[in-house]
Amino acid sequence: MTLFGSLLQYKHHFAITAFSTALLNIAMIGALLLFQNYDKKTIVYALSYGVLMGGLLQVIAHLLALKKNNFCRLFTLGFRYRNKKDAITRESNQKFNRAFFHSILGNSTPQIVSFVDTTLASFLVTGSISYLYYGNRIFQLPLALFAIALTTGIFPKITRLLKANNEVAASKLLSQGFWILAFLLTTSTLGGYMLSHEIVWLLFEHGSFSKNDTSNTGFVLAMYMIGLIPFGLAKLFSLWLYARMRQKEAAIIAAYALISNLIFSFALIQPMGVAGLALAGSLSGCVLLFFTLRSFGFKAFFAILYSKKLIILLALLLLEWVILRYAKELIHGYL
Repeated sequence: MTLFGSLLQYKHHFAITAFSTALLNIAMIGALLLFQNYDKKTIVYALSYGVLMGGLLQVIAHLLALKKNNFCRLFTLGFRYRNKKDAITRESNQKFNRAFFHSILGNSTPQIVSFVDTTLASFLVTGSISYLYYGNRIFQLPLALFAIALTTGIFPKITRLLKANNEVAASKLLSQGFWILAFLLTTSTLGGYMLSHEIVWLLFEHGSFSKNDTSNTGFVLAMYMIGLIPFGLAKLFSLWLYARMRQKEAAIIAAYALISNLIFSFALIQPMGVAGLALAGSLSGCVLLFFTLRSFGFKAFFAILYSKKLIILLALLLLEWVILRYAKELIHGYL
C-alpha cells in the first residue's frame, strides 16, 4: 500500500491513500462486532484477522486507483517493453541505494523511540504503558491531520520545483505551508495542553478507567502536546532536505534526536514517572527541529517568520487562552 501510494502521489492523487486508513478501522471494528459475544481468546484472533482483511482492502483500493491512472501496466509489461534509454544505470542505482538506506535510518527513529518508551514504562507502576499509549494516540491526531497531511500533499510539488531549479516558487510554497501549520499547530497545542485532563475525561473515563487514570493520562498528554509544534515543523522543513536529496543529513539529524530522547528519558523517568517519558519525547522534538532548521538555514527560516501573520497568530493565541480558561472553569463547575 505504501509503494502504491507513492506512485499515486507522483500523479498528485492523495485521496485513496488518505481514505484507505478508514478501511483498516472498518475491518477491525467489524471483526469486533461480529465476534463480540465469543470468548476473549476468539475475539483477539478475530481482531488480528480484521487487521489482515483491512490490509487487503487497502491494497485492493490502491490497485483500482492505479488502474484508473494507467499504472497497472508497470506490473505486466514493464520488463518486456522497457527501452534501453529507460534502463537504470549503475550510477543512478547507487544513488538510489544510498538515499534508500539513509531514509530507513531517518524514518525508523519514531519506531525506535516508541519501543524504548514502552520498555521503560514497563518498569513503572501498573498502567503506565496504557497512559503512554492513550496520551500518544491523542497527540498523534493533530500531528497526522495537519503536519503529516500537509507535508505529504506539498512534497511532490516542492520536489518538482527544486528539480526544475525554481527555488523561489518552492520557497513560497514552503512558506505557505509553514503558516498553515503555525496557526493549526499552535492553537492545537494550547488547547490540548490546557484541556488535557478534560479531553481524557471526555474520551476515556468510563468502565474500568478511573479518575486516577484520567489524571495520569492527562498529565502525559500535556507533556506530549509540548512537542506538537517542533515535531510538526520539523516534518515540514525536513521535506526540503529530502527534496534536495540530502537524506544522509536528515538521517544524522534523526540520530541526534534519538540520542537526546534516550538521555532525556533516563533523566526524567525518575522524578516524573511516565510523564517524564512523554516530556523527553517533546524535548527531543525540539532538538530535531533545531538541527533541521540549521540545515535548512536559520536566515531563510527567520525570513519566513518575519511577517505580519506572526502578530495575528499571537493575538489569536491570546484570545484562545482567554476562551479556554473560561471554558475550563465552566467544565469544572459542571463536574
